[in-house]
Amino acid sequence: MSSSARTGIHALVVDDEPLARQGIRMMLDKDPDITEVEEARNGKQALRAILERKPDLVFLDVQMPEMDGFEVLRKAGVASVPVVVFVTAYDKYAIEAFEVHAVDYLLKPFTAQRMRQALERSKSRLREGISLLDSKVLAVLEQITQGRDYLTRLAVKSGNATMFLEMDSVDWIAAAENYVELHVGKTCHLVQVTMNRLLKRLDPVVFLRIHRSSIVNLKRIRKVQPSFHGEYILTLHNGVQLRSGRTYHASVRQLLSNVF
Repeated sequence: MSSSARTGIHALVVDDEPLARQGIRMMLDKDPDITEVEEARNGKQALRAILERKPDLVFLDVQMPEMDGFEVLRKAGVASVPVVVFVTAYDKYAIEAFEVHAVDYLLKPFTAQRMRQALERSKSRLREGISLLDSKVLAVLEQITQGRDYLTRLAVKSGNATMFLEMDSVDWIAAAENYVELHVGKTCHLVQVTMNRLLKRLDPVVFLRIHRSSIVNLKRIRKVQPSFHGEYILTLHNGVQLRSGRTYHASVRQLLSNVF
């Protein structure tokens, strides 16, 4: 048994979304084997904590601005990397790669039961002194995430199951604090990801941000009408009407000149 297992587990939670960090921390606080929980809100803080504080277990968000999870591990060096549980919202193909290479992960949004499973596996590895993370696995995961330029499918909760939603089927997207609402016909799926983060993974040929709180699938637009103060009213194929923001006036104007 390692010294960390004898004295208790020092965990590090890395995520740029406060609610996500809070959710993981609340579950860790209930585990008697976890004696210390530290948080990092970005890659730079995470890298510093790993090198200086040397946590035993890291719950690491894959996609963060400026420095993502894989870059954190690459800069820390494989020798310094503790047991890692990746936290991700990636699609089915990336998830399959995590499973093939025996790397533990939590797929957002995850349940308390799934969290407990990941934690128990991690504690088992710590007791045995085993880390399945190596440079080869990091290279494979990095290639997967960087090689897939735009998000084509997204995991969403449907009752007690997880379904994979084709992004092309989404009519429009609305911001809901640290969540987004994916509107598909009359159905709305709530996903724990910020608007800014999701936008970085969307194909700009298909999706356009027209307001600070809404993104539209260009293929679903049926009509565009000018409104007041540089705003526009966009009518979708299903009759839903969205109002653009003045800040996004130029984007809609460009859309009109290119498409209509």
